[in-house]
Amino acid sequence: MLQLDPQATRDALDWRDLIEALRAMFRDGCEMPVRHHHDFEVPGETSGTLLLMPAWVPGRYLGVKLATVVPGNSDRGLPAVMASYMLSDAKTGELRALVDGGELTARRTAAASALAADYLARDDARHLVIVGTGRLSVNLAAAHATVRPLSRISVWGRNPEKAASVAAEISETVGIFATATQDLEEAVGSADIVSAATLSETPLILGEWLPAGCHVDLVGAFKPTMRETDDAAVSRARVFVDTRAGALKEGGDIVQALQSGVLTEEAVEGDLFDLTRDLKAVLRDPDDITLFKSVGAALEDLAGAILAYETASAQEGSTSATGRKLPLM
Repeated sequence: MLQLDPQATRDALDWRDLIEALRAMFRDGCEMPVRHHHDFEVPGETSGTLLLMPAWVPGRYLGVKLATVVPGNSDRGLPAVMASYMLSDAKTGELRALVDGGELTARRTAAASALAADYLARDDARHLVIVGTGRLSVNLAAAHATVRPLSRISVWGRNPEKAASVAAEISETVGIFATATQDLEEAVGSADIVSAATLSETPLILGEWLPAGCHVDLVGAFKPTMRETDDAAVSRARVFVDTRAGALKEGGDIVQALQSGVLTEEAVEGDLFDLTRDLKAVLRDPDDITLFKSVGAALEDLAGAILAYETASAQEGSTSATGRKLPLM
């Protein structure tokens, strides 16, 4: 069995390879039951969420992710998302790998956004605005930079010091100059891509701010009660989602827009299955505003876990977090 700690998982998931792995998995498909979604009480603060996400490719691999989302962790200096992933042989049921679920989730989520942007964002998109300063912020910058020729990145967060820290990390690790901003309206007004990853329950990005040709990438707000954009943003945009089954039921930006009537299910132009299978050709006018909402799908985790396992397995002398040699079953 192979054990991949956060660093080993990160090293095994090259951005380009991961984006292409997701493209292939959405195109080819897999078995993906509806994920289990349970709220659990955290005394004295916002409730947490437990997610169980299984998926398998018959005869090849089977996997399941156990994840928790605890909003109060931000006050403890901990990631909001904690997770672990078990990858097994789908023929024998033998456990093949334990993959760090937090790193897997962060990277596959950002890669799914980049995959969508590869279809929906303008080819010449250069200015990226990151909304939020959590674990996903740097990953989103790196993933989007893989598919578009970014030259400028702005970071906004409720905590200016944390936004500055994230901007510095992006500049160093992604290699594109990033700056923190306290004026979100001004930043969005000059953006080519706006990527939001927050747990906000009130709109942060207003439709009246969006410039012509902008692509809006919404990664947070995974519950119907959460929201990162207002009705005006949704009504101005051509809307796409990661999966219809998930986003139309769980994504607050979509659910609330459906409830208010500014969006209908028929007006959602496509999901990643449609885009990767060329079932929905996106003929993009330069002034079109596009919006992509993701809530995550188990097939994304499975694709990432398979890539991590096969990449690490191919590296002679793979090691665990403690440096011990591990036999590959």
